[in-house]
Amino acid sequence: MPAVDSHAHAFDLSRQGWGGDRGFDVQPNELGTARQFLHVLECHGFTHGLLINPLGGYGANNTYMLEAIAEAKGRLKGVALLPNETPEAEIRRMVEGGIVGIRFNLEFPTSPPLHGPAGEWALARAREVGWFAQVHYHHGPSIVAAMPILRKAGVPVVVDHCGRPELEAGIGQPGFQALLELGRSADAYVKLSGIFRFTATGSPYEDTDPYVRALIEAFGVDRCVWASDWPFLRAKARTDYGPLLAALHRVVPDAADREKILWTNPARLFRMQP
Repeated sequence: MPAVDSHAHAFDLSRQGWGGDRGFDVQPNELGTARQFLHVLECHGFTHGLLINPLGGYGANNTYMLEAIAEAKGRLKGVALLPNETPEAEIRRMVEGGIVGIRFNLEFPTSPPLHGPAGEWALARAREVGWFAQVHYHHGPSIVAAMPILRKAGVPVVVDHCGRPELEAGIGQPGFQALLELGRSADAYVKLSGIFRFTATGSPYEDTDPYVRALIEAFGVDRCVWASDWPFLRAKARTDYGPLLAALHRVVPDAADREKILWTNPARLFRMQP
C-alpha cells in the first residue's frame, strides 16, 4: 500500500546556507537531508512525503525544498512560505515545482503573516493557484484569533500537530474546542502529528490518545492525515519514528481507516500519484 508521511523537514548545508530571516536555529543533531528522509520512509514502508519549510534554518527561502522535490521524481511535494509580494513568476515556479500549500506560523514574528493585508494577499494567491493554507501555532489563543480569517479564506485549511493542546488544561480548553469546531464546520484537515511535542508522559504517548480521538471524531477520518515531523526539530526528549507510527495504530486500529489517513486523504489533498 502506498503511504504518505505528511510533515517533514529537510536541510542540506552543502546545497543551501542558513537564512538571515530564519525563525530559529537548527542544531547539528537536527539536520537531515531529503535523501535521508526518503530512506527513512523506505525503512518504514512509506512511499511519499510532504516537505515543509519550517521557517527555522532557511527562513522563507524555499530553494532546497524545490530542488529536493524535483530530484524525488514524484515522491515528494512541498509546503512553502510565501513572503509578501513574491513575484508572480516565482509563484508559477513554485506551483510547477510541486508546492501544494503555504504555511503560516502564527506566533513567529518573521513568518509571513496570516493577519492583515499581507495575509489577505497570500490567501488570494493561494486561491488563484489551488493551494491550501497550513497553520502552525503553540498556544490556543492564536488559533481562536485566526478563526475568522480561516473560515473566510476560501481555501482548504490544514492544522499542524493536533493543534498542540496543553494537556494540563484538558480537552475543554478553548483553543482545542475551537479547533474541534473548525473540523466540524469548515473545509479543514488536521495532521495527527506532533504528539511528542505536547505529551506529558513521553513515549508511548498514551496521554495524547484522547486528543487524537477527539480530532478524528470532529474532523472525520476523511480529513485526517498522519505525519512524523521528522527530523523532530526542537523536540524536548528523544524521539523515534517507530513509536509515533505505533501510536497511530493504537488509536486507529481499523486498517481501512488507516489507509485513508496514510494514503487516500493525503494523496487527494497533496495531489500525489502512486
